[in-house]
Amino acid sequence: MSQVKPESDLISLQRANEELRALNQSLRSAQDQLLQSERLASIGQLAAGVAHEINNPIGYVFSNFGTLEAYLARLFEMLQAYEQAEPALADSAVAERLAALRERVELDYLKQDIPMLMGESREGLSRVRKIVQDLKDFSRVDTHQEWVWASLHQGIDSTLNIVANEIKYRADVKREYGALPDIECLPSELNQVFLNLLVNAAHAIGPQRGLIVVRSGDAGDKVWVEVEDNGSGIAPEHLARIFDPFFTTKPVGRGTGLGLSLAYGIVQKHHGRIDVRSEPGRGSCFRVTLPVRRPGVEGGSA
Repeated sequence: MSQVKPESDLISLQRANEELRALNQSLRSAQDQLLQSERLASIGQLAAGVAHEINNPIGYVFSNFGTLEAYLARLFEMLQAYEQAEPALADSAVAERLAALRERVELDYLKQDIPMLMGESREGLSRVRKIVQDLKDFSRVDTHQEWVWASLHQGIDSTLNIVANEIKYRADVKREYGALPDIECLPSELNQVFLNLLVNAAHAIGPQRGLIVVRSGDAGDKVWVEVEDNGSGIAPEHLARIFDPFFTTKPVGRGTGLGLSLAYGIVQKHHGRIDVRSEPGRGSCFRVTLPVRRPGVEGGSA
């Protein structure tokens, strides 16, 4: 004859079962975050490799472009000498043919337009080179995930250039940088934090063009960086959950709910903290506070 378990035992079993389910969920979340981190690391390595491959042809194109400018300067100098010699031509038929040719090829216009085209092309090449360098700085695969002393401002500027296409149609970016020392950190991981905060700020902007302000400051043995937007803000009931894995207020397919969770984990890994203040309809401000020197390491990294 079976014995019926007391009600208290059933309650205990239910509680244990709920705790087990919660633990499994936590393990799945941790696994997903680890996989996401691995994907980000792979993307970073790929980006750095692509940047390196692009950098080589850009280098010799830039070099050849400088040589071409020097050759054109010589050609224009020679052309000017020919133009000055035209009045001395004794053969009027030759002079007329030269004048007709000058008119047909629009020589005066070409002399003005070619330097302008060269200047614009040089500016374009410089921008490509800057983007490639920022891509390498953002990835920082060359550090091999070692703790190094790095400039946060350089990381933020590189990240802003990487996400420029995500932001430029939505908001203006204003930099309010304070004087910051280099800090001991994993630069590529902090760049991922800045990327997530900047992209979230851009996505929070409504139909009207908005403003994103990036601030920084020194607080003794700590530094801080703020990313503030004047977008839609975060509802009070959501503030406590925004760093939870897979929690997102974005439409389906727009966000994974892992960006802020990963950012939170990276900041924790750096022995820092990330705080947020927000008001619906007025915008949000995320502040990342980090120690200048990694705690618990005698003398810091070289």
